[in-house]
Amino acid sequence: MSGANDMGKGSKKPKRKKLDRRVFQSLALVTQFGIHMIVPIFLCTFLGIWIDKKAGTSFWVIILFFMGALAGFTNIYKLAKKINGTGQNDKK
Repeated sequence: MSGANDMGKGSKKPKRKKLDRRVFQSLALVTQFGIHMIVPIFLCTFLGIWIDKKAGTSFWVIILFFMGALAGFTNIYKLAKKINGTGQNDKK
């Protein structure tokens, strides 16, 4: 009887390790999506604030914020295409 229990325990460990790896890969992917979206928005927003202070205007921050958001969405789109595997067909 103990032989049957040992087989059951041994077969669960590789499956759990594989599951843990997928969880960490998914977590890394979500983090990567967030970074690819937030960094261009912050950089463009801070650049807009700096330009507005130097020039005495108040519209650059808005324009550059939306440009950063567009750049972030473009990054996410390219990353999603790369992950999905459809990015290679467009370059041919």
